[in-house]
Amino acid sequence: MQQAAWVWFWYSCAMHTLSALRAGELAGIERLDLASCGLTHFPEEIFDLADTLEILNLSGNALTSLPDDFTKLHKLRVIFCSDNRFSHVPEVLGQCTNLEMVGFKANQIRSLPAASLPNKLRWLILTDNQLAELPASLGSCTCLQKLMLAGNQLQSLPEEMAACTNLELLRIAANRFTELPAWLLALPRLAWLAYAGNPFSHASEIAAMEKHSIAHIDWHALELQQKLGEGASGVIYRAKLQAAHNSSPVAVKMFKGALTSDGLPRSEKAACIAAGTHTGLIPVAGKIIGHPEGASGLVMSLIEPGFVNLANPPSLESCTRDLYAAATGFSLPTALNLAIGIASVAEHLHAQGVMHGDLYAHNILWDRQGNCLLGDFGAASFIPQQDTHLAAALQRIEVRAFACLLEELLDRCDTSHETQHIVAALRILLRRCAQPEVEARPLFGEIRHTLESLLTTLQNKTPINT
Repeated sequence: MQQAAWVWFWYSCAMHTLSALRAGELAGIERLDLASCGLTHFPEEIFDLADTLEILNLSGNALTSLPDDFTKLHKLRVIFCSDNRFSHVPEVLGQCTNLEMVGFKANQIRSLPAASLPNKLRWLILTDNQLAELPASLGSCTCLQKLMLAGNQLQSLPEEMAACTNLELLRIAANRFTELPAWLLALPRLAWLAYAGNPFSHASEIAAMEKHSIAHIDWHALELQQKLGEGASGVIYRAKLQAAHNSSPVAVKMFKGALTSDGLPRSEKAACIAAGTHTGLIPVAGKIIGHPEGASGLVMSLIEPGFVNLANPPSLESCTRDLYAAATGFSLPTALNLAIGIASVAEHLHAQGVMHGDLYAHNILWDRQGNCLLGDFGAASFIPQQDTHLAAALQRIEVRAFACLLEELLDRCDTSHETQHIVAALRILLRRCAQPEVEARPLFGEIRHTLESLLTTLQNKTPINT
């Protein structure tokens, strides 16, 4: 994702201090943020908030455990303990009856006890730890929608997880998998999958990269200017590229070395190159060489200022679904143009051996004419195209992500009596793309063709105006 939901959520909330907590100044609050407060043990004063506290952030401290009576926080729904020193997920969490979201990113976790899994668990974050196996009881977490396991030591997933039929987003990049579990491909709601950086994916990554040559651009030919944005995997700058006697404006993405929640920055860079050229992608001019510190980066075209993000990332409450501004709406022609553009670029990516893995509205830039660009390849994975059955199954997983996007567009679309037949046909296509029988879903080529036919029908009767 361009920006993880929990990151922008905490930026929007007040930061708290331990002294304010101890002075009783935080009585009655629902959200408590004690990140980076130097904690070495759980502050007992938090229990004074038991009747109201729903969201607790203890990230960036030196905690190794939670108290046995942690269940006193009986209203708690969300806990973040990222960047601490836990060696296992505390078992007491399994007794928290209202707990839905558990985040222990970047600890030293080697075990996930079965007893630590709360009954209402929807979202589990264990990115960047040392897990070598998962408990079979994870398959009993039937409410689970998001599971983030990138950067561990996993070689397999428990077969019992085939019962996790509500699972929609799975991150298993940068582990030790030698194959994808067969049952994973049949999960009825799985839509966003990332698995790059595993042994079984390595050959596919090389094959996808070899399809496209890319220019080498010397670092010293670039003049970095203002920062345009920053995500988990890197920082984007506006820059000037010197060539002969001319200079041209470009965008430069400098990758960070650290693991992200989606996977490895080097996998993202490889996917950007392997994606090739398409009108729905931001053109890549070349990769940077000669950086004095050996940093990795790409030079890309600048995006026209008329393009804006289609939506915001999911919230803690929406979990897997994007958030749109209240005023967001589309004419039917614009919605169709957007859907066609994304179906077309997804079809192109799969033909290049790349699965985007994060096909979301918040990763789409659009303008009012319905032109769109799909960005953020942080969760992209590489498709073993010689295995046609597996390649088709992976594409149909991404088709469900497209179904979610199409539903969001239609729900915000202006229609009339004269266009009801077009909308009805789109709803039929939507149901086909989202159906739980994965093998029965259409592929992107058929989806694009259907959408183009509907747009032609609409244009023959209704002029496009936005």
